[in-house]
Amino acid sequence: MRGLSVRQDEFPIQGSFTISRGSRTAVQVLVAEIIDGDCRGLGECVPYARYGEGLASVRRQIEGVRPALADGLDRQGLADALPPGAARNALDCALFDLEAKQGGRRAWEIAGLPAPGPLTTAFTLSLDSPAAMARAARAAAGRSLLKLKLGGDGDVERVAAVRQAAPGARIIVDANEAWSPAMLAPFSRALADLRVELIEQPLPAGGDEVLAATARPVPVCADESCHHRGDLDRLAGRYDFVNVKLDKTGGLTEALALVRQARQQGFGVMVGCMLATSLAMAPATLIGGLAEFVDLDGPLLLATDRDQALVYRGDQVEPPTAALWG
Repeated sequence: MRGLSVRQDEFPIQGSFTISRGSRTAVQVLVAEIIDGDCRGLGECVPYARYGEGLASVRRQIEGVRPALADGLDRQGLADALPPGAARNALDCALFDLEAKQGGRRAWEIAGLPAPGPLTTAFTLSLDSPAAMARAARAAAGRSLLKLKLGGDGDVERVAAVRQAAPGARIIVDANEAWSPAMLAPFSRALADLRVELIEQPLPAGGDEVLAATARPVPVCADESCHHRGDLDRLAGRYDFVNVKLDKTGGLTEALALVRQARQQGFGVMVGCMLATSLAMAPATLIGGLAEFVDLDGPLLLATDRDQALVYRGDQVEPPTAALWG
């Protein structure tokens, strides 16, 4: 009979991390551990208040399927037992890890994917004044892809300052729903002139219909607007890319299905993450090879990380070892 353990871990952030919705100095995660004999499968999730989640509510969801897990609940059954979100992510990834350990195979083999190689990941700069973001960009010299957190008023000046500080870097930006419809056209034109390659979630998810009637000189990526395959039809004509995050999809199983269906419907793909440790990044690295943009820098923003952590060399992240996950 399989057992389940759930624990909460906290990791300090290097300094602070700021987006349009606020700042943090630490990250709290939940880890689900499924035990079957001598094998233990691990999965990490980040409950996100923007999606109505909290540490207590997500823990209750995980604990709620304890009897089903003991009776042999698998990843397919899990999709019926829990909605997309952080709880299902932790359990789905733990089941993947458990299956890999029990079968002596790597998780990418189970998923039908080729062996992963190193990925170029974006490096995120927190929302700040133009001068402070320029300093951060200079400190990140040598990183080829920068992701800038934006917040509305002053965003063009922020990007211009970073572009001047890092003239050779590729730049993508994430407004986290902070723009108004009136900002969309002028900001997009200005960012195109500054060689920005992607604008992530400029408008609130509940008010993004204007994107369908607005020219997009820079491709636009859905983040808060896209959680799972059921969202794609509504996003057609509004977005060019979707940001696939395991804490939104409910794990690697749905994330893979979302990537494949998004491709079929003509969307580009970005694989992203919440601010979390290498244990949360590891499953997401498996779909990095299927994406045009990879944003899996969460551990780089923390002051400490897991044992057997992912290896980052400059802007490259290596695949996880079996000792970490999968």
